This record gives sequence, structure tokens and C-alpha cells, in this order.
Amino acid sequence: MSNLIRERTFGPWAMHRELLNEFNRYVHGDSAVANDASSSATADWAPAVDIAEYADRFVLHADVPGVDPASIDVTLEKGVLTLSGSREKDADAGNPAGAVERRRIERAHGRFFRRFSLPDTVDSEAVSARGANGVLEVVIPKRPTAQPRRISVAH
Repeated sequence: MSNLIRERTFGPWAMHRELLNEFNRYVHGDSAVANDASSSATADWAPAVDIAEYADRFVLHADVPGVDPASIDVTLEKGVLTLSGSREKDADAGNPAGAVERRRIERAHGRFFRRFSLPDTVDSEAVSARGANGVLEVVIPKRPTAQPRRISVAH
């Protein structure tokens, strides 16, 4: 409830955006966010994410414009990849206090948080991340699959 009240202070468009985001997460089955109570309790927004699977790796791209890549926490613990950080609200640079008469805010700010369960096939020691142009890229290699080998029977 306090989340609704806080969002109303930024105008009706902010509340509309949040409602639409929650609806899309529910409809599109993003269970990593929609069913994760801790993300809604600790986050003000969740970055949009694309995930691609290749034969040898997974590649995750998260939209985090305005966030310094060095300030993003990427952790992997017990098969769960977590992305977290924050985007600060833009200051009115060069404008005297109280000069803005109206404002429309659509870009979320504050803490973000996403969590993904990874399959057992990933090589957790070789995960890498880099950020450029407002996109965080996380590469999650898969472990080489064990190839069957012929075992000779001694007699």
C-alpha cells in the first residue's frame, strides 16, 4: 500500500507504468520476478532482461540506462544469479529550487533487483559481466558435457 501512495506523489503516469509493468510480468510468466517476494520488498523497479541460450553458454542483457556499471552488484550463490543496484533521481542541474511547475516522470529510480535460477549445467566459476551503453551483459558458460568413453573389459 505504501508503494501506491509513494508512486502517486510522482503523478498518475508513474502509477500507470508500475501497474503495466506488474501486469506484463504476470502475463508473460516472469516467475523470477513475479513470484519472488524479496524482489518486490527490496526493489523500486526491475530492469527489462533478454536471455539467449547457445550450445555453450547463456547470455543475459539487462537494460540499466543511467546506472554506472561499476555500481551494479552481480552475484551467483547456490545456483541463483542476482543483479542489484540503484539509479538515482536526476537533479535539476542549473535550475533554481522550485522552478519546475509541472513534471512527468516515467523513468523509474531507486533500487533495482532481479534474480534468476540457473540450471546445474552452468560453469559458475567462469561467469563474466560487463556494462556498456546502458546495457549489462552477463555471460554464463555451460560446463562441457561429459562424453561417453569406451571402457575395455579385461580378461
